[in-house]
Amino acid sequence: MSDIETLKKELPPFQIFDLIPQYAAAGAIDPEKIDLLKWAGVYPQRPAEDGFLMMRVKVPTAELSSAALRVIAGIAEDYGRGLLDVTDRQAFQFHWLRIQDIPAILDRLDTVGLHTRGACGDTVRAVIASPLAGLDAREVIDVRPIALAMEGTLSGNNDFQDLPRKFKISLTATPELEGIHLVNDIGFLAHRVNGEVGFDVWVGGGLGAVAHLSKRLGVFIRPDEVVEVGRAIAGAYRDHGYRINRKKARLKYLIKDLGVDRFREIVETEYLGRPLRDGPSAPVARFGGSDVLGVNPQHDGLNYVVLTTTVGRIDPAKARALADLAERYGQGMVRTTAFQNMMIPHVRTEDVDALVAELQKLDLAPKATLRGTTIACTGTQFCRLAQTETKARVAGMIDTLEPLHSDIDVPFVINLTGCSNACTRYQVADLGFMGALRGEEEVYNVHLAGSIGQAQRTGSKLKGIVPATRLTEYTDRVLSDFKAHKTEGESFVEYADRMGNDRFLPDVVLAGEEAERELVGA
Repeated sequence: MSDIETLKKELPPFQIFDLIPQYAAAGAIDPEKIDLLKWAGVYPQRPAEDGFLMMRVKVPTAELSSAALRVIAGIAEDYGRGLLDVTDRQAFQFHWLRIQDIPAILDRLDTVGLHTRGACGDTVRAVIASPLAGLDAREVIDVRPIALAMEGTLSGNNDFQDLPRKFKISLTATPELEGIHLVNDIGFLAHRVNGEVGFDVWVGGGLGAVAHLSKRLGVFIRPDEVVEVGRAIAGAYRDHGYRINRKKARLKYLIKDLGVDRFREIVETEYLGRPLRDGPSAPVARFGGSDVLGVNPQHDGLNYVVLTTTVGRIDPAKARALADLAERYGQGMVRTTAFQNMMIPHVRTEDVDALVAELQKLDLAPKATLRGTTIACTGTQFCRLAQTETKARVAGMIDTLEPLHSDIDVPFVINLTGCSNACTRYQVADLGFMGALRGEEEVYNVHLAGSIGQAQRTGSKLKGIVPATRLTEYTDRVLSDFKAHKTEGESFVEYADRMGNDRFLPDVVLAGEEAERELVGA
């Protein structure tokens, strides 16, 4: 077993919560047990020798009150140097924390029903619920009650505190709009078959250095079976998953070796004690969720407004202002999305223009293109694994390119990560950039035309690299070429297939004369 496997057997991981007060009082963490802090959502941040920590906070069903958002803002302000991130798994992330402060932070979170138990570590992570749940007229069932039951039954449960690796679950009832299930260990997609509401189940998705998109289990299950089936699949992974090599321990490797049919047989015979009903595939989302931006009608005549944060970063003052706006124009609730954005639901049509104007003053405008479909990981600013800077670089790129390409007529997804671990899904973007070093120079590999939408594929890794100093230039030229030669409504995936990958090679795109327009911040 690996060292972490040995450690998990010596101390059940969730018992780290019992040790945190001791570490806080001593002002130091036992270095032998520091990895178990992940089960409390806490990691050492870069540079580790400085002793600062980062923390992820789960947001069950992707929904929180304005009061909770104010508490989040206060924690970032009081303990995290005013830095607050929205992650691409609908969580919040703090930085610059000290172990001495963790008990007080956990207490503050508890007052508004938030917690960090199972936010990280080899366990069931936060259960991702569609941010459209209970809102969009196209959904077939509100998945929030199921997500809450799943969260309470699997995530943070001692029965699943020692999985071979991390384990991610998503639920949606608008599968024609969202494709996040393709990169999760389990994805539940609600749809109707002959008038009956049930769920299509997908298993074994996961990215990282070796990407696997999930596969259909081939079933159609009732809503009241979802938690039971989720528990059975997680149990099968716990007991049959690989534990020797952590790089090959995710569920995707077990599915690859066994095949989805054999894995289903194990789930049915060893964990459920009954066969599951066969069923067809749910509808497919053309753009995988990236087109759910701006102002959208709810089923009750109100509206939900998706606002863009710019690679997930939002300071405490803006978070408080957002909480105020949710109370003034909505019902005092906000939501987080899997694209590092946020949402205010329940807005009256007559109030939409006023809300949009207020959001524009905060640089959180919902009327955006690239700003709403571009995500970036933590990068070398804080992450010990990253090789390149990410947040500031991508924010500068978007500030430059957003006004130049606001006329694009289809969603265009840009995902950038500072290493191969794919924290921001670079393999399933129109343009996916993976950070690396060439000597001491920061560069990016390009993964072209991946999609968690209709294409359901990972992108093609192109030959050559893009120097970090030319990232904006490369992206601008690709976008300009796309707009100049695409047909109406044609997606970038369709365009890349029509034109061929060689057209987008870094050496080809960056060769020749300098770009006609002078770009700032490249």
